[in-house]
This record gives sequence, C-alpha cells and structure tokens, in this order.
Amino acid sequence: MKHLIATAISSALLLTACSEPQTTTSTPKSEQSAPVAANEQANPLFVKSVLQYETPDFSAIKDEHFMPAFNKGMSEQMAEVQAIINNPAKPDFANTIVALEKSGELLTRTRSIFYNLAGTDSNPARRELQKELAPKLAAHSDNIFLNKALFEKVAAIHSETDSLALTAEEKRLLDVYYKRFVRAGAKLSAEQKQQIRDINTKHSSLTTQFSQNLLALTKTNVVLVDDKAELEGLPAGQIEQLANAAAEAGHPGKYLIKITNTTRQPILATLKNRDLREKVWRASAERALSGENSNRDIVAELAHLRAQKAKLLGYDSWADFGLESQMAKKPQAVFDMFASMIPALMQNVNAEAAAIQAKIDKSGEQFKLQPWDWLFYAEQVRKDKYNLDENAVKEYFEFNRVLEDGVFFTMNRLYGITFKPRNDIPVYHPDVKAYELFDGNGKSLAIFFADYFAREGKRGGAWMTSFVKQSGLKEQKPVVVNVMNIQKGANGEPTLISYDEATTIFHELGHGLHGMFSNVKYPTLSGTSVSRDFVEFPSTFEEDWAMYPEVIANYAKHHKTGEPIPDELLKKVIQSRSFNQGFDTLEYVAAALLDMEWHSLSADAPLQDIEKFEQQALAKHGVDVAFVPPRYKSAFFSHSMGGGYSAGYYAYMWSEILAADAFAFVQEQGGLKREIGDKYRTEILEVGNSRDLMESYKAFRGQEPDTSALLKRRGLKATVQ
Repeated sequence: MKHLIATAISSALLLTACSEPQTTTSTPKSEQSAPVAANEQANPLFVKSVLQYETPDFSAIKDEHFMPAFNKGMSEQMAEVQAIINNPAKPDFANTIVALEKSGELLTRTRSIFYNLAGTDSNPARRELQKELAPKLAAHSDNIFLNKALFEKVAAIHSETDSLALTAEEKRLLDVYYKRFVRAGAKLSAEQKQQIRDINTKHSSLTTQFSQNLLALTKTNVVLVDDKAELEGLPAGQIEQLANAAAEAGHPGKYLIKITNTTRQPILATLKNRDLREKVWRASAERALSGENSNRDIVAELAHLRAQKAKLLGYDSWADFGLESQMAKKPQAVFDMFASMIPALMQNVNAEAAAIQAKIDKSGEQFKLQPWDWLFYAEQVRKDKYNLDENAVKEYFEFNRVLEDGVFFTMNRLYGITFKPRNDIPVYHPDVKAYELFDGNGKSLAIFFADYFAREGKRGGAWMTSFVKQSGLKEQKPVVVNVMNIQKGANGEPTLISYDEATTIFHELGHGLHGMFSNVKYPTLSGTSVSRDFVEFPSTFEEDWAMYPEVIANYAKHHKTGEPIPDELLKKVIQSRSFNQGFDTLEYVAAALLDMEWHSLSADAPLQDIEKFEQQALAKHGVDVAFVPPRYKSAFFSHSMGGGYSAGYYAYMWSEILAADAFAFVQEQGGLKREIGDKYRTEILEVGNSRDLMESYKAFRGQEPDTSALLKRRGLKATVQ
C-alpha cells in the first residue's frame, strides 16, 4: 500500500475545475423587462455591499432580488466576454485571461449569496429558483467555455507560455484556464458541442432535483414514536429534544426522530428497543427509493449522462475524465489503493463483529448481528473494554467551550490569530454568529460566519463555503462560513456534543482558514480552489489538535462544575479512538468504491437498477458485508450524485494521507508552536492553487508523504506490514 500510494502521490497534482466558472447563460431581452430596470436602485445585489469586506447585507436582501440580479449578471458577463472576443489587439494575458478573471462581478456576487442561502436556509421560493436557474447557469457556462473564438484566443496565449514574461502564478492561471476550456469541450465539433450542451442542461436539472428531494426528505422522512418507553436508553435531555421536535412538527405528545445524512444514525448507539432501531435504520438506508422524492431513476440517469459526456470528450468513463488531473490519475489506482487495504479492514471488521455477536449472545438474545444492531452493541463492547460512557463524555464537551477554548484557542497558539464577535454585522439566521478574524499583529484578515446548529431548511452534513473569495486582483478579503448540523440543547440547557462533533468543528475551521488565509492575486486560484485530492488535507490536519494535551486541557471541562475532564476518562477517550475503526473505515471504503463503480460505467452500459448495481459493485470488491453498509447509499449519496465529488469520494482518504503525515511531522517539530504554524500557513494555506500542490506540500514537509502515519491514525498499522 505504501509503495502504491507513494507512486500515485508523486504524480503532478493538477486542477480539474477548482472554483466553479462564474459563468451562466445570457438573458434574452424579453426577460429584461422595464420593471427590472426600474428597481435597480432598490436591489442591494446590483452594487457591492458597503459592509466590511463586501459582506452581504442580509438585512436588505430578499428572495425577489435574486432573479433580477442573476439576469442582469448573466447579461453583463456575456457583454464582457464579447468585448474580449471583439478586441482587435493581439490576445495576451492581460486582455484575455485577466479580463476573464474580472468578468461577471455581479453574477459572482449573486451566485455566492444565493447558493449559500439555498443550502443553509432554504425555503419554497429558493427551491423554485434553483430549479429555474440550473439549466440557465449550465447553458451560460457552455456559452463561454464552448465559444470557438474565445478558446482560440486562450489557446494562442497558452501556446506561447514559455516565451511570455509571466510570473509563476500567472502561468498557473493560464494553464488552468486552457485546461478548463478543453475539458469543457472547446476542441469538439459543433455537433458534439451541442450534445455537450444538451447533457449539461439535463445534468444540472437532475442534480438540483436530487438535492431538493433529499432536502424535502429531511422534513418528511422521520420516525414518530408514540410511547416514551420505547426510547429507553436515551438521556432525559435527548428525549425532551425529541418531544419538542414532535410538538414543533404538529405531533404533540409524541417523539420525533430525524434522520441524519449518513446511513449510520448516531441514535442507534443508545436505543435499547431493537424494533425501533430497525425502523430508524430502514428510514435511513431505504430513503429516496420510492415516493414523490425518489432518486432511484435520477441516480441511474446521472451516471449515464456523465458516461456519455466523458465519451464525447474522449474518455472511457467519467472516472477516467475526473481523475486525469487528480493525484490518482486513473481509476485503477484508486481501486488498487482500496484493494490493498481490504484484507486488513476485513480482519478488523470480522474481529469487531465477533466481539459484538459475543455480546449479543451473552445478553441472552437469540439473533444474528444486523446493521441496526452494530452501533448499540459496539457501544456495549466499548464500555466493557474501556468502561466509557459516551453520555458522561459529553458532559465535558459543551459547544461554546469547544469552539472558543478549543478551536479558537488552538488557532491562536498555532497562527497567532483571534476571532472577535461582530454583533453589528447582519446574519441570515438568528443561530448564525459573525466574527472578525485578526492576525497576530492586529491586522484584520476576514469575516467569519459560524452556522453550527441544525434546523429545517438546512441540508445535512458539514461544510465550508465563501460569500467573498480573497483576491489581490479585485482587492477583496474573504468572507467565509462554516456550517454544521449540531442539535441544540433543550430550552435553557447547554448544548453538549460528542467528541466526533468536536473534531468536526476543528475540521471545518481547517477549511475556513484555507479560505481566510489565502493570499494570492487571482480568484480562480484562491483559497480552497484546489483539487479534490488536496482540499480535505488542511481540514483533516486540524482534526487531531482536538486531542492534543494542551488543547483538550483548555476546553474539556464539565459544563456545570468547570472541572477538567479526569485523566482516567481522558485516557479512555484517547484509547477508544481506535475502537470500531474496522467498521468506520469499511463503511467509508464501501461508499468510495460504490462512487467509483458508478462512474466507471461506459456510455454503452444500460441504465442500472441502483439496488442491484450496489449489491454487485460491493460484492465485486469483497466489501458486501450486510452489517456494515456503505456510509452513503446511492439514492442519498450527495457527494457522488448531487455534489462535486463524483468519482472523487476516494479523495478523503487520499487527503488523509497528507494530513496524517503532516501532523506527525509537526509533532516531531515540537507540536503546537507558532513557528511551525507560520510555516504551514505560508506554504500550504496562503498559496491556494497558485502553484503545484505537491510542491507546496514538499515546501512545508521537506519530502513527499508515505502512508505510515495514516495507518497509525486509522489503527490499522499492526495488521498491515
């Protein structure tokens, strides 16, 4: 495994479509009616926000402002692009590439605000806008990147790269643009380009529908419990939360269990009632397979459309197309990486399953282990092995203390930065908090929005995005948001979180700092606009600080007494980190393999039955383990089907190689020290995609990574030699 991944990582790290092209469809004049023009001054999106760093003024923005702004933004950008094409001067970096970078200012602003709100605070009006916008945005992107005259100018400049007096960042940007045009289909015939346009239009509508179906299911796909006795095993505070959720949904006197975005449901670890556990699990694993929000046919059609597009572009499959500019380069490298891990994984999984079955048998039950049993009995085994009560652990992980005394404290020690609340900045929801980020010298760096709590209208999961991207060219500083779905404590009660949720806060701020520390000239190369193989590295790197002794001593304190977490309990938490790693790793690997198999289909393959396809794909790789289902099944696999990780879900593991190796190196250099943090910031976080990504890693680490730290991190080292 070490040799395989080291070989793959030594390949050049290139960009596929790092930052989404800020391009959309031109708007027919018939759509630009007089009322739009008359309302221009009243539309806050038409002008840059006067708030610090162009932070959106959410107090002024209304849903009816978006479509006029999109229409005007599309029209303006097409005029700017046409001016580039019509320029009689010889095409050069300034009049073509820089001009493209500057184009679409209104569209970029509108797009970033709208899609951030659509993901975090959706409503019927915004969902309808998404459906209407999807084909328009896809078509307009094609109008730019399939434009023959524009591509000829870009290609002419690219052919003279070596003779041009360009900086390293400018060469990088030129290469990114050229490849973006080529991968969009700029070299195809007119007939082929039209086929690409048709596919892109249909694809954009289907991915939008896929995501909206899942969003709708967050409200309707729930488990209602009539009898409180069925909730035995849950702490009183959580039962109260379920009762409140039911009352808010119009079911007073009942208890409502919401389904989280993964196949695994955390509540299964403590529910004693086996029938209810099965009901919850099935609500998760079988969602979006039937009814008005079914994704069954959408998944099959998306895979087919992507395969067709790949064939038009000259690739055997969508996976071949997607991985060409990634670390893995070829799908087989990904399959080989996972194949090298599977024997060790199965050894761990079988040992874990045997211990769980023994626990079931010892309890006097007469059933064989099923997926809805794993978490509950694994928790019993964990308690036996470590005498660890997760609810007791949560007493020492109060949300605000984790954020301020844990995450913010760590980032201050490592980078010298401070987060100061900005209560004067408008937010888009009462649960959101605004902060200003200051450097160690007192210089203001960015605005940061913290949106950590679950609510209706927010899609599941955790992520980071930008409202404003850093750019020296546009003199813009970043405005970044972190989003999670933590369940708030009952009224008047503190929000107590799990250790996993604590590490996720660290993780997402790793992405956040990647965006907020960015210090490049061109927005296309800014912040997190890097390859999928690399983008999870800075975030995963920050996770392990959550357990660093100096850090955890500062934030892991009892929410009532303020007493630090006892050494004995902390030791158990640390030791238990390697527990259940077979399950954790296999459910991820199974999902990643499923993603790769969907996108390894050829354009000639028929439409697939998704359940049959899943079963065959998992069996092919020897990971069809009934009691360890994939972390995501196809019908709700947002990364693969609705998001930007199609043929790319493997990237989390690839990035973890970098993160584990880098964190181990930092510990060798003295741990939580400003000097090493500054070097990491300078060589990794500030440079974005302005240079070859492996060169950035080597500039920090001094060498390419190997897998030894990853295996240790995953608790698999003893079984892989």
